[in-house]
Amino acid sequence: MSRKLRMGMVGGGPGAFIGGVHRKAAAIDGKIELVAGAFDIDPAKSMAMGRELCLDSSRVYSDFREMIAKETALPAERRIDFVAVTTPNNWHFPIAKAFLEAGFNVMCEKPMTMTLAEAEELEQVVKRSGKVFGLMHNYPAYPMVKLARDMVKSGRLGEIRKVVVQYAQGWLARAIEKQGQMQASWRTDPKQSGAGGCVGDIGTHAENLAEYVTGLRITDICAETTSFIPGRPLDDDVNVLLKFNNGAKGILHASQISIGEENGLRIWVYGSDAAIEWYQEQPNHLTFKPLDKPVEIWSRGNGYVGEISPAAARGTRVPAGHPEGFLEAFANNYSNFADTILSKAAGKEPDALMNDFPQVADGVRGMAFIEAVVKSAKSDRKWTKFE
Repeated sequence: MSRKLRMGMVGGGPGAFIGGVHRKAAAIDGKIELVAGAFDIDPAKSMAMGRELCLDSSRVYSDFREMIAKETALPAERRIDFVAVTTPNNWHFPIAKAFLEAGFNVMCEKPMTMTLAEAEELEQVVKRSGKVFGLMHNYPAYPMVKLARDMVKSGRLGEIRKVVVQYAQGWLARAIEKQGQMQASWRTDPKQSGAGGCVGDIGTHAENLAEYVTGLRITDICAETTSFIPGRPLDDDVNVLLKFNNGAKGILHASQISIGEENGLRIWVYGSDAAIEWYQEQPNHLTFKPLDKPVEIWSRGNGYVGEISPAAARGTRVPAGHPEGFLEAFANNYSNFADTILSKAAGKEPDALMNDFPQVADGVRGMAFIEAVVKSAKSDRKWTKFE
């Protein structure tokens, strides 16, 4: 195509965080432009958001159903190419399903649905529709995470023996949901968030990162969940033992009551020959620890990174020493998602580098993980199958 892909958005209205992140990230590479949206459950707020974004008022809708009906009625050369779903969790499934069935590609926030059954149903909808579906796990899109994955895949670590992954935050250490804090209110509400609180919000990021980097699958878990804040109905701290399909063992820790922590996503992978470590708050470096040799710090943007990982090179925009981070990781997923849509529109199958973004199968894994953690915790921390 000799034009930008036309993007619609559901969610991301006034006061929302993640919708703004999606809008900024989607625009970074110049492949996508936002042209329409239903930004808030309140039509007046949706229209206000549309004005703030300088959109044509006729393309700002009161809800996603009106958006589907009116966008479908537009000529093909005007209607949206895809929609980004950036609402609270309880709306992900019905919105994504409706747009897919109406013939639109979808980019969806995580966790993908409220239940595993919904996730499995949505997977079938994606297959029937033939449309492109992306799931916004942004952390695997960091260049140095892609380098880590490719180091593991090439055998530089030897046989993987142990995986430790954590995601520590402290922002829910007080009951701020009772003070009207919007982000806290919906994340701690089972009707909007689902069966998992911390485990669904950030624990799924840790699970997804562990499987992406190692190329392994978690098979069994033993979990403990806690709600430290009195009256909070969902977990705010999670500790999980892991077993992987190659015999490796692991530990996953996710917390939103760890005071002093901001966005402490970190992973350590230990092999028989070497280990790697990556820290999201310092994302431009990967630590490589070979056995009986000096520790190496690999830096994003250098030619030696691209020699090992073309995917890392593809996701790098500026030279070494100029930091790239959170927004660029979102943009990497959007870039690959857009290229996949364009490739399919041209009747071609996307290559492996284009297709390197989280998809519906990752969403099913995430929901299976949430349900397995909740089941294990309720069964007095017994080992639970996760396959």
